[in-house]
Amino acid sequence: MTTERYNPRTAEPKWQSAWAEAKLFETKTDAAGEKYYVLEMFPYPSGRIHMGHVRNYALGDVVARYKRAKGFNVLHPMGWDAFGMPAENAAMQNKVHPAKWTYQNIDTMRKQLKSMGLSLDWSREFATCDVEYYHRQQMLFLDMLDKGLAYRKKSKVNWDPVDMTVLANEQVIDGKGWRSGAEVESRELVQWFFKITDFADDLAAALDRLPEWPEKVRLMQKNWIGKSEGLMLRWALAEGTAPEGSSDVTVFTTRPDTLFGASFIAVAPDHPLAQKAAGTDPELAAFIAETRKTGTTAEAIETAEKKGYRTTIEAVHPLDASWRVPVYVANFVLMEYGTGAVFGCPAHDQRDLDFARKYNLPVRPVVLPPHEDPVAFSVADKAYVEDGTIYNSQFLDGKTPDEAFDAVAAKLEATELFGAPQASRKVNYRLRDWGISRQRYWGCPIPVLHCAACGVVPEKRENLPVKLPDDIDFDKPGNPLDRHPTWRKATCPQCGGDASRETDTMDTFVDSSWYFARFTAPHTDEPTDPQAANAWLPVDQYIGGIEHAILHLLYSRFFVRAMRACGHLDLDEPFKGLFTQGMVVHETYKDGREWLPPEDVRIEEADGKRVATRLSTGAAVEIGGIEKMSKSKKNVVDPDDIIASYGADTARWFVLSDSPPDRDVIWSEAGVEAAHRFVQRLWRLVTETAGKLGPADGKVPAPGSEGLALEIRKAAHRTVAGVSDDIERLAFNKAIARVHELVNELAASFAKVNPADRSQAGAAREAMSMLARIVAPMMPHLAESLWAAIGGAGLAASAPWPQVDESLLADDQVTLPVQINGKKRGDLTLPADAGKADIEKAVLALDFVVAALAGQAPRRLVVVPGRIVNVVV
Repeated sequence: MTTERYNPRTAEPKWQSAWAEAKLFETKTDAAGEKYYVLEMFPYPSGRIHMGHVRNYALGDVVARYKRAKGFNVLHPMGWDAFGMPAENAAMQNKVHPAKWTYQNIDTMRKQLKSMGLSLDWSREFATCDVEYYHRQQMLFLDMLDKGLAYRKKSKVNWDPVDMTVLANEQVIDGKGWRSGAEVESRELVQWFFKITDFADDLAAALDRLPEWPEKVRLMQKNWIGKSEGLMLRWALAEGTAPEGSSDVTVFTTRPDTLFGASFIAVAPDHPLAQKAAGTDPELAAFIAETRKTGTTAEAIETAEKKGYRTTIEAVHPLDASWRVPVYVANFVLMEYGTGAVFGCPAHDQRDLDFARKYNLPVRPVVLPPHEDPVAFSVADKAYVEDGTIYNSQFLDGKTPDEAFDAVAAKLEATELFGAPQASRKVNYRLRDWGISRQRYWGCPIPVLHCAACGVVPEKRENLPVKLPDDIDFDKPGNPLDRHPTWRKATCPQCGGDASRETDTMDTFVDSSWYFARFTAPHTDEPTDPQAANAWLPVDQYIGGIEHAILHLLYSRFFVRAMRACGHLDLDEPFKGLFTQGMVVHETYKDGREWLPPEDVRIEEADGKRVATRLSTGAAVEIGGIEKMSKSKKNVVDPDDIIASYGADTARWFVLSDSPPDRDVIWSEAGVEAAHRFVQRLWRLVTETAGKLGPADGKVPAPGSEGLALEIRKAAHRTVAGVSDDIERLAFNKAIARVHELVNELAASFAKVNPADRSQAGAAREAMSMLARIVAPMMPHLAESLWAAIGGAGLAASAPWPQVDESLLADDQVTLPVQINGKKRGDLTLPADAGKADIEKAVLALDFVVAALAGQAPRRLVVVPGRIVNVVV
């Protein structure tokens, strides 16, 4: 009898409705079971989901469904990271309000995500642009302001002169504004900051207490925080060379051991010493003005040509009063880092070496590489930055760099300069406070007011939320809130006089830095319900892209500490486990200069080569490289098309099975079709076998089953144990490989099952029950259909994970490699409990052993039970 094909078009909506009706995935904090919080980084509602979303949320859904089946009380929520520049960009281009554009996209993407069959608790859904959400964010801001964790100061920013707004570093591309394309300038503005540096030491140290994070992410965070132990060192300025009122300049250095290699000091363009010198030097003032045309990003500074201006100022070497070092103003030194001044040791720092070669400054090596001749060693175009022995350094000669560090520190800490120690040890950080001010409309308003009498005044909590005005226009560049006719007008909460609202809105990183806590109690009046937050947090498994490995995770870690200080929760870290998945990539296709979408390309084999033609014109097509899916290169696959053609389970199965989840997955039509064929094969295997066996009698075969029944049970229980272990380790591709192997074994075994043999029939039914439940996390719709076909009780999504009989996991046979004179010649399979005498007898009967012995007895026969046999002839 031919089984009807599995039809995902009817099955998937049916089971999604059943889950929704049963409210199966709505989580109760007080429900039974150990808590487990799984969360994927929530999406930006850009318009439609892409295959990267499918992979990301499929990964998290496998974990959520598996943990539910294991008896955990699972929280698996969804929301939208909905503020930001793309919505304003769309508003200007399409003459539509950002809110309308955003919520329309949310509606579209919600529908798409639901079509994937994700086990999400939609009752907790929110968007960060919801007034209810940013109201609580404003409450958090006021709490942090009260605790001294939020403040204002002047700061250098990336300024887009066309859009007239501050740009985040990520919005500066090749030195230009991401939207306007204008050359970004460096400006000094009064900005709002969060005092993340208060927690710098803890943020760095706590990374060692996150063993379930990828090592590469922890390293990236450590490097970003940039903890370094060094010396705060004051250099006296030579008399007659310094501007009036300036006597010394302080540098922070991690390499005081290289002081005898110093050839210059460089200060930032906005360093007080540079500003004083520029007052009497028009050329220096012009140089400083030119440096402001470069952005403040690390990339901009690193890639820009290193330029300096030699002032008339000279500094006195701290260890040799007769030694003068020139002072430069340099474009690669920033006031925000260290003290805004550095000393250059060209021989042992590549940036300093490039600068010294450009300005013809001395290059004096002071660290000798191992086994080098101190007389002959020199530095040409590559600085020596490895370890070695200090030389050319007077009293430091012969010491290691660490020993020299301590010797210099001890000497200069005991030396006075202008009535204070010339040096002091200091721990410094690369990390700087988080500037959150953005000059744009579509963001969370900062809830403060400016009063002529009282200054900057926080809005009263009872007056929150400070809502964004709806009547806004984007006809002119700049922040629309600045020119709104009424929104800015307010009353000072302190004196009752006229005041104006802050028109800066918050960086959207703020919105995503605490949303995981809001999910634990999304409808509470306060930012969190501390009891619920402490019960659910930290997130047990957080899943997202490596592109968020630094800022988003760092800011989230800061927010947990800030919220703890403000009494909103009590925990150390937001995310216990972190997994960064790879991207979904695809071939690119080109017809001349035009990029083509995959659906307009036919791929065929010709003479052993892949040949592509354009379906719409028949023209030859160039097959390009495999790259990240992008709209610009049109190598995008629409998840809706895949789901409509093959079903959501096929898409899920493919993105989970093709490669390890931390690596990129290459999308291919052949791979998707193979996944779909497996869906159909699995459906046929179960439904045809269930039909052959008839109704179950409810009896499970005893552990003492023999023959075919025992083979079936062993295969099923072995697979369940392996799949369980794989999912726990997030090795989904390995779990899927095990399922493929099991289906192959069961297909062969089921063909031999005698329905009248109660032991065989019972073993087959048990195997099908286990099979349906272990594929349920990956292919939940198909699993429900299989579960129904075998008469499973209730829904597969609420069925418990199969129990493994440990006695069935022990192998009753073992395979030993057999060597002759130390070289492997074959294998021997025999019972696992075979004794040494039995092994020797079986080995000597092997054809290749008999041939090698040629009728003679072996000189020696070495048997290592369970491992190897070696025959010496």
